[in-house]
Amino acid sequence: MLLLPTTSSDKKEFPWWLAVAVAIAVAVAIFIVTNDIYRQVFQTVAKGIGITVFVTLVGFSLASLLGLGIALMGLSGSVWLRQIARFYVEIIRGIPILVLLFWIAFVGAPAFVAGWNVVTAPLQDAGLISPLQVRDVSLLWRAIMALTIGYSAFISEVFRAGIQSVDAGQIEAAKALGLTRYQRFRLIILPQAIRTILPPLGNDFVAMVKDSSLVSVLGVADITQMGKVYASGSFRFFETYSMVAYVYLVLTIGLSLTLRGLERKLRRQHA
Repeated sequence: MLLLPTTSSDKKEFPWWLAVAVAIAVAVAIFIVTNDIYRQVFQTVAKGIGITVFVTLVGFSLASLLGLGIALMGLSGSVWLRQIARFYVEIIRGIPILVLLFWIAFVGAPAFVAGWNVVTAPLQDAGLISPLQVRDVSLLWRAIMALTIGYSAFISEVFRAGIQSVDAGQIEAAKALGLTRYQRFRLIILPQAIRTILPPLGNDFVAMVKDSSLVSVLGVADITQMGKVYASGSFRFFETYSMVAYVYLVLTIGLSLTLRGLERKLRRQHA
């Protein structure tokens, strides 16, 4: 008799990979506590965790808001808004994040400062405000804006696909009931679209945690930058970058498991 392989729907598979990963993480943590060199490296690298978390949370929040706006423009009834949204998405998605980071930091920021000074020239002449200098725009916020712009193009496509997945009949029924466009979006479209949006949105969030390491090229004191500074001074490259990788793995795997649990909870509620 032919035996078919057991599927996940028939029997829940035990996550052996997670058990092994947790065991390795615990063993490494014990090693860090008991080893003076690795403990010192970890204490140095850990100083950048706060900056990494801040850059990720602020950048992803702004990117989600901007991405939602771009998605709504792309679904609007105006052909001009749709074309502007498509132009934005295609152009931004075609630029590597690192290149966009350099462009925003060294081209976009000076252009913004020059434009601001032109617009506020009457106020500056009256002595109400001082001229803005390029150095007044911190490298941290330049990095956050680059991640915001870069990820907003990808997130807008996630929102667009989620919104379009909602049954058109329900939207028509909401129109028949006299609901406004905002009420239809808040009460009918968004609650149903969120189940489709959440998994890819969570993937983008985890990806931004990793891509936040790119801000180190601007000297922002995140995890990667703290590791670079320590390694260049101590020449302990193996220990330092092994520790950097360990910290990122703990962050990303922990976030992935949390988001996966939230996704399962939403599915159970829907069922």
